[in-house]
Amino acid sequence: MRRWLSSYRRHLTNYHSALAYAVLGVVGGLASGLIVIAFEVSVAELAKLWGVGGRGEGFELLPDWQLFALPALGGLALGLGFSLLKPENRETGIVHVLSQMHSAYGVLPLRNAVVQFVGGAFALATGQSGGREGPGVHLGGAINSLLGQRLALPNNSLRILIACGAAGGISAAFDTPLAGVIFAMEVIVAEYTVAGFVPVMLAAVSASAVSRHIGIGTVLFSIPAVELNSLWELPYIVMLGVCCGATVTVFIYINRLSSRLSHWPVAVRFTIAGCVTGGLALLVPETLGIGYDTLNLALQGELVLYMLVAIGACKLVATGVSCGMGMPIGLIGPNLLMGACLGGALGIVGQIYAPHLASEPTLYIALGMAACMGAVLNAPLAATLAVIELTQSAGVAMPALLAIIAANLTNEGVFRQRAAHQVALRLLRRSAPNDPINQLLHRTDVTSNMEVSVVKIDIDFDLSTAATLLNATPAWCLVTREGEELFLLKGSELAEWLRQHSTEEGSINLSDIDLRRWSIARVPVQATLRQAMDRIKERTVEAVCVYARGPNGNRVLQGIVTRDSIERFTLSNL
Repeated sequence: MRRWLSSYRRHLTNYHSALAYAVLGVVGGLASGLIVIAFEVSVAELAKLWGVGGRGEGFELLPDWQLFALPALGGLALGLGFSLLKPENRETGIVHVLSQMHSAYGVLPLRNAVVQFVGGAFALATGQSGGREGPGVHLGGAINSLLGQRLALPNNSLRILIACGAAGGISAAFDTPLAGVIFAMEVIVAEYTVAGFVPVMLAAVSASAVSRHIGIGTVLFSIPAVELNSLWELPYIVMLGVCCGATVTVFIYINRLSSRLSHWPVAVRFTIAGCVTGGLALLVPETLGIGYDTLNLALQGELVLYMLVAIGACKLVATGVSCGMGMPIGLIGPNLLMGACLGGALGIVGQIYAPHLASEPTLYIALGMAACMGAVLNAPLAATLAVIELTQSAGVAMPALLAIIAANLTNEGVFRQRAAHQVALRLLRRSAPNDPINQLLHRTDVTSNMEVSVVKIDIDFDLSTAATLLNATPAWCLVTREGEELFLLKGSELAEWLRQHSTEEGSINLSDIDLRRWSIARVPVQATLRQAMDRIKERTVEAVCVYARGPNGNRVLQGIVTRDSIERFTLSNL
């Protein structure tokens, strides 16, 4: 078993090893599907403790006092629990995943995953206005990252495992495997490669199969057949996209405004968010929870115009404040509901003033969902595929694309707003660069550019052993003192010096000879080239020594990677 696992790790170091990554995709999809379903079941079962039925969505049937008390007290309790945690352990959701992928090279901590599971389930069960998808992406990515860490898989494969978890999370929640795949590639990995698509596609299929087989937790929308009635509706659809883009801009602005209170105690912030949600719920009970039951009512045409406007507005404020305050909830579900309410309202207005031209409001609801999702995530392809899969109609693609483009242009081009997760990363002063150089270095294992011809020699070099070094000159000589690595010497330069001083006897201190010394740091064998370059910059050195763990836990030198070799690799592969 150990031999097979070692061979499998070697295959994973090659990003284009299709079969090895295909196995990774299937395992990652199964794991993420199961954890996401467990999370959704936990939300429903926890909500039952205070009388909320409908799979954790039946908040509208609660008495008035409980509509306010449940989210307010829930926010207080959640805040008190979070106050016991270190700030770095409170980070959850898509922003945490993206941050860890770049700063920690795909290593997602167990503590944050536990906080996401417990805190997210409690928050949603107490009616906080948020979604399950952000927690699902975090949990799916985390379970896969932890599995990869446990098996000591190379860090370049952890990125794919996290993408598989994200795709599995979306696929298991909505039964939309295509949208899950594109979401993972568009938002999480932020690049499209053939090698990357294969495992992510298998993960989405595996997670969808798990959710269908178990049959619990999955969001089921009952969407009637929709189609575009007339091409004369296209300007109206553009207007819908503009309205959705403006709505997303307001949502992100509220989110940013609320995040300015991040220096306040977490218990105070969460209590304020719960009170805001509870206060709005007294006016519009549908504000509580994710709102998928309300979304189904809108799709069935059971909500009148003023209710659509009221629900959309309250959901906008409550979710913006809750997410900005740092609650462990997602924003995709509420944005789908906001888009549905806006689309439904415009669809009803169209039916009133141009009944001979306007399509059924259901079409506008679907288009509003896609437009808001595409704008808030800056993921137009994922949003397009999501609406196609949810409506089971390819004919909706053209108007959906038009609405999504209008929404994205409004949010980014007119109001100069980025996607919600990009805004959050900027507020945290963290970067998640996705330029071609960084993507190449992140997906390349350090061993692919490693010089393995290296020997260790003591700094007090015995000249009588020079013949051995001259007979088989290594590329590098690692100079040590009592087991401690000091610096590197080029093997050819040291061999030439020894030839010139072959008549000398005794020993020589290598720090006294006039040869260039290369400063060094260490990286594990699981590292990527990005990690090696970051370590070189961080320690202000010229090379890194790559180490693996031996059977007895001791460090075993694998090879040397220099800054020059990384730069040459980058230039030759771009």
